[in-house]
Amino acid sequence: MNSKLTKLAAAGVLSLCTAAPALAGSVTQPGETVGLNAGAPLPPGWYAINTVDWGCRNTNPQHTCTGLTIPVVAWSTPWTFWGARFQLLAAWPAVEAGVIRDPGLGLPGTYFVGMYNPAVFGQLAWDLGYGWGFSYLLGAYFDYHSPVAWSDTSLNQRFALSYTANDWALTANVIWGIHLDSVTDRPQLSPCPIPVSVTFPTGLGCNPNFINLDLTAGRSFGKWQVAWVGFGSWDLNEPVLGYQKQSQFAMGGLLGYDFGPVVLQGYITSDVYEKNYGGRDVRGWARIILPLNVAGAPFGPSAPATMVRR
Repeated sequence: MNSKLTKLAAAGVLSLCTAAPALAGSVTQPGETVGLNAGAPLPPGWYAINTVDWGCRNTNPQHTCTGLTIPVVAWSTPWTFWGARFQLLAAWPAVEAGVIRDPGLGLPGTYFVGMYNPAVFGQLAWDLGYGWGFSYLLGAYFDYHSPVAWSDTSLNQRFALSYTANDWALTANVIWGIHLDSVTDRPQLSPCPIPVSVTFPTGLGCNPNFINLDLTAGRSFGKWQVAWVGFGSWDLNEPVLGYQKQSQFAMGGLLGYDFGPVVLQGYITSDVYEKNYGGRDVRGWARIILPLNVAGAPFGPSAPATMVRR
């Protein structure tokens, strides 16, 4: 793409993130990489990105609400391997989650807040020419003791394909998560359907493997970017007998603007399908992308020029 907005949107490789941890599902938050060209290599340099979102699922007789902030630092290194740009990423998100109950039922609500599982990734991103790019990411979310974190370490792989020519932004990002411990004796906000017992006095953590699919179809108009976004997530296994696998698909619209030193994006999404979540989620998102020492960025020395696309 010709616009600076779309080039910086290649920071899709920065996206790390979390799941809305209220019931179960993905460690990587479904929809967190939409609006970003995750398959395209970044110009060498350092980047900072933060994505925040908040929404509620209309479970009955209460609503389950979650808010997330996902600060990420990425380094697009000067090195290439097998023709691909080598990139490193790290994040340590924070999560708040609460259950809002109907006051008429006389039941108290619940609220949790804390740090999420820290994540570190390495990525190879290829410029295939003619506007096409492909990337492969491998890394992990590490075990962390927090009421809003998963109770184990999980591997994370991502396969992204992007088209970024002629002011278009088309991306499909497949995210595959594998837990190293499918069941743990530490509680979390996505418990297994096993009651507290003498053996497990605090309950069980239940950790299903998952697949996410994040989709973006957008176009730039000068400094503006508009896009349709969609995302789905699917549990791949049943960690314990009685667990009901969850799945969902959501869609929405995105609007972005290039302010020069930073790029801002916002989008709103709503579930159009869900299974075993108990209700549909409506969510608002905001993102800031800040190049730190990339050529033309407001901070730091210049980096090598953007890779040429034909």
